[in-house]
Amino acid sequence: MRNLITNGVMYVITISRNSMPTKTKLTLSRLWLVVIMLWGMVTSSYAQSHSAFDIISMDRRLSASNYCIYPDSPSIKNTPPPAGKRPFYISHYGRHGSRYLSDRKAYDIPYKMMAKADSLGKLTPTGKEVLQQLIAIIQDAEGHWGDLTDLGRQQHRRIAQRMMKRFPEVFEGKAHVDAKSTIVTRCILSMGSAIHAMLARNPKLQVKMDASRHDMWYLNHQDKLLRDSMMTFETKKAFDAYCSSREHNPRLLSLLFNDSVYVREHISEKWLNYYLLKTALIQQNTRMSSKTSFLDLFTYEDIHQFWQNENAWWYFMYGPSLLNGGNQPYTQRCLLRKIIEEADSCIQLRKPGAQLRYGHETIILPLTCLLELNHFGYQTNDLEELESHGWWACMVFPMASNIQFVFYRQDPFDKDVMVKVLLNEQEATLPIESTTAPYYLWKDVRAYYLRKIDAYENKD
Repeated sequence: MRNLITNGVMYVITISRNSMPTKTKLTLSRLWLVVIMLWGMVTSSYAQSHSAFDIISMDRRLSASNYCIYPDSPSIKNTPPPAGKRPFYISHYGRHGSRYLSDRKAYDIPYKMMAKADSLGKLTPTGKEVLQQLIAIIQDAEGHWGDLTDLGRQQHRRIAQRMMKRFPEVFEGKAHVDAKSTIVTRCILSMGSAIHAMLARNPKLQVKMDASRHDMWYLNHQDKLLRDSMMTFETKKAFDAYCSSREHNPRLLSLLFNDSVYVREHISEKWLNYYLLKTALIQQNTRMSSKTSFLDLFTYEDIHQFWQNENAWWYFMYGPSLLNGGNQPYTQRCLLRKIIEEADSCIQLRKPGAQLRYGHETIILPLTCLLELNHFGYQTNDLEELESHGWWACMVFPMASNIQFVFYRQDPFDKDVMVKVLLNEQEATLPIESTTAPYYLWKDVRAYYLRKIDAYENKD
């Protein structure tokens, strides 16, 4: 194996569905253009006519599900607002930026299997190299479990800068910025990185920051009743059936181990394959991204199957799957109601500024589904339909993912306030009729979602 980055040159893969990746030179600057292009392509309509395999074949890192990195310079479209309307208020919820792995489990499972095999002389030369890279990864992550990385700080600085540049009217002069975070350190630091960038651009901003248990009831709401219904016996049965043909990789075992009998008796093929690939994919968020190369062990088919299983898991646990009742997105009804109430209050102000909130992907994904942004409210009991329909969780929650409600009016006396919703800075569609989409009348938007929440809370 060789590093993906060598002498300042990045390699991009030549597509071959059932073979090990081959490489063609691509400069680092051109690589970012590829990533940006891919994120621009990955829309619901595009996904319905292409497979995730097509996307993964262009950049394997996009298979990383919730470990995907945020595009450095997303391609942004600005549809002109209705005549006379100007942005005056932003309500936002964002995930923390790129981070280290949350705990040792994903590293320890493959490490312990391979370290024991190595002590008994059961590893191939490739297996020994992978073990050494695992050791280096563990050493780098030790003491940093779940911590924000430098890349994560950079992501939030740039998102904040683009927000101010794109909607300067909201941040003029002594505009107010009210920022809140969950009490998790990586979220607090993400908030701080964004605010620091904003103050650098406009030192006159009136900023308030807070991270308190007082706000956790809506910033990171955990609904016990819905959580308990995430993975019932029946849903687990369906999920296991879906994954069973996609979780084994005998070819990988032959690359790493030199004794098939030992492998059969002592190695968990399923979990070694899963955690080794998971470990490989999260490194794009850390400084180890250029120092490890065992993603090369996996074919595009291997990586695609990992993506499919992860996508199905997120659909079960946080999406609107009919197999467990279709109600998981309602875990974020408190957050959505709070967003609506605070927007109603801020609209009454002459210059409300912005409200920023920082949390987690386990909030961003169900909130997106509850809002039905870009048809992510799609419900099915057939997991095989997800990919072709375009329900790709990776489109929603890369590191630093965000939802922005941008409000427009002519002046403080304008009663026909409009709102545009951005998902990861891209204009999103709502399940509401509008002749001016992506701009929607706020009174229509608030009425639709309040009816939806009320109907859920008042059902028998």
